[in-house]
Amino acid sequence: MQKIDFPALSQLAAASAKVTAKCSCSTVALAAWQKLPTSLELDRFEEVGTLVDDPYDEPTFVEYHPQGTRDDSDNAPIAPRYYPCNRSQVARCLDCGRHFLRYNEAGGYFTELRIRALRPELLVDAAL
Repeated sequence: MQKIDFPALSQLAAASAKVTAKCSCSTVALAAWQKLPTSLELDRFEEVGTLVDDPYDEPTFVEYHPQGTRDDSDNAPIAPRYYPCNRSQVARCLDCGRHFLRYNEAGGYFTELRIRALRPELLVDAAL
């Protein structure tokens, strides 16, 4: 899968922000990370790339929240080098073209697909 760098991610986010069409992917607010809503059909999305730097290396679990946000905050930054973005794929809705970040949250006894809208105003190219 193609690695998406920050300039390309910014372009995808800007393109996504311009989409105004009503779509099933926008009926649920996906401003913050959340489990995949049952109303979204996975086959209506295509993966366009990854934010994972090296598939053979364990990415950091360090999060980026300089303003005291949390990963479930609507205004939490989207910092590709930090968790959970650094474990994410970028997916595009086949119906309207909006872009989303998705990753698989793996806990002790479960896995859960999580999703978040790719919003340009929250992108931060923060170094580790």
